[in-house]
Amino acid sequence: MRRIADTCNMVKFIGEYSGKVDDKGRIIFPSAFKALMPPDGDMRFVIKKDIYEECLEMYTYQEWERQSEEVKAKLNFFNRKHAAFWREYMRNRAVVEPDSRFGRLSVPKKLLESIGVVREVVFSGSDHKIEVWAKEKYEASSISGEEFLALTCDILPDIR
Repeated sequence: MRRIADTCNMVKFIGEYSGKVDDKGRIIFPSAFKALMPPDGDMRFVIKKDIYEECLEMYTYQEWERQSEEVKAKLNFFNRKHAAFWREYMRNRAVVEPDSRFGRLSVPKKLLESIGVVREVVFSGSDHKIEVWAKEKYEASSISGEEFLALTCDILPDIR
C-alpha cells in the first residue's frame, strides 16, 4: 500500500525554464517547479550527472530515497562488484535546496562543469525528475519529428 501512496504523492515536473548561473554558481530555481512542492515540505533535491546525456538530473529527496533503496535491495555488499557498483552509483551526487529568500540553488561547480555550463541553463521537467542542461546543449539535443516517430514505433509498437 505504501508504494501506491508514495506514487500518488509524487511531484510531476513539466515544462522548460531558463536560468542564469551567477558568479558563485547559484541558479534561481524555477518558481513553477517550487509551487509544485508541498507547502512546508522537504525542498531538498539530489542532483547528479545523467549517465547518457550531458545534463544533470534532479530528484526530490523522497524520489531519490525510493530509487536508491530499490537499487540497494538488489545488492550484496559482501560481493566486491556490487560494492564497486554502489560506490560509483553514489559518486558525484549532491543534495541541493533552494534558499528560502531568493530560491537560489548552489550547484557544485564540478557538476556544472561536467555538463559544460558557462552562463545559461535550462531546467526541463521530465515527470519524476528535472533535467538541468547547458542552454546550448539542450537546444542541440532536440530530435526531428521523424526520429521521434521512429522511436515511438520502436518503443511503443502497440500505440499505432
